[in-house]
Amino acid sequence: MTSHRSNRVAEEIKKEVTQMLRDEIKDPRIGFITVTGVEVTPDIRYAKVFISIYGDDDAKAQSLEALAKAKGFVRSELGKRMRLRYTPEITFKFDPSIEYGARIMKLLGEVKEAENTDE
Repeated sequence: MTSHRSNRVAEEIKKEVTQMLRDEIKDPRIGFITVTGVEVTPDIRYAKVFISIYGDDDAKAQSLEALAKAKGFVRSELGKRMRLRYTPEITFKFDPSIEYGARIMKLLGEVKEAENTDE
């Protein structure tokens, strides 16, 4: 059961982390990343930031490694920007859902194309 407050905090974290990734974190290993969601524990001590990474497996591994190194910066910036008694501990998790959706769309396109050539 998530509280209304933890949902609000999760949305604020998502907005702030997205902005940091876009404008402030300049690590060249970080590729094209999208923050897909944030889960915050009810006590707001821990936050999982779900990210989708565009690229091959090597690019994904490098981006996750760079994000792990930037974790401290992200947490300290969140502490400065958000009025919270405790700044949550941040962990980045890979979210394959966008990649999965793109694969499904590609497969559906191939099926449709195959049907059109059969006619």
